[in-house]
Amino acid sequence: MAVALGSAGASVVLVSRNKQQLDQTASHVVAAGGNAVVHPADLTVEADVRGLGVAVQNQFGSMHILINNAGVNLRKPVTDFTLDEWHHVMNSNVTSAFLATRECVPMMKGNGYGRILMLTSIMSHVSLPERTAYSASKCALLGMVKALALELAPQAITVNGISPGPFATEMNLPLMQDADKNQQFLASIPLGKWGDPKDIGQLALYLCRPESNFITGTDLLIDGGWTAR
Repeated sequence: MAVALGSAGASVVLVSRNKQQLDQTASHVVAAGGNAVVHPADLTVEADVRGLGVAVQNQFGSMHILINNAGVNLRKPVTDFTLDEWHHVMNSNVTSAFLATRECVPMMKGNGYGRILMLTSIMSHVSLPERTAYSASKCALLGMVKALALELAPQAITVNGISPGPFATEMNLPLMQDADKNQQFLASIPLGKWGDPKDIGQLALYLCRPESNFITGTDLLIDGGWTAR
């Protein structure tokens, strides 16, 4: 998503806890002809998010696009979940989006144009065993999409979700590297393959363009047909 937006002319502010990974992503954005700034921060920490807002305000004056993409997944039976693990998933997936949105919306208001994207998941529509916390967190994001879309519509800020299915990302490596589980997943995907993250970048780019200005409060599934079964 960062590369797609950067190559289309957006100045991208990259945020995560890992400076090395931020620098790597920034290099990909620059290689694609874009401009990227890195800002190490923990999006579950209110003070860090406040600092992010100040940095963006000082460098750019305002902002037009926010993508809430922070997330983790713990796969285990609900009876084995500790309360700390539950809070870890909810804070990473939901609280981070709340804090970033609350901080950034004031900079988006008054611009006559704004886009907020939430990376939801097919797990906000369907689920699997041992995904209780993850599915709950993604359903919460979908609820935020709908409420924020109504709240921010008068400001010409659209809010939408992107629900990826099985994509070849780091989070899914445990499944991809398990031959049996990998085969089970592929058998559930009508297109018979893992998704390419570049496809999410192109969808995000479209949702951030003026051509999508009548799309808000909805969730776009990009899942190879998984939820069509």
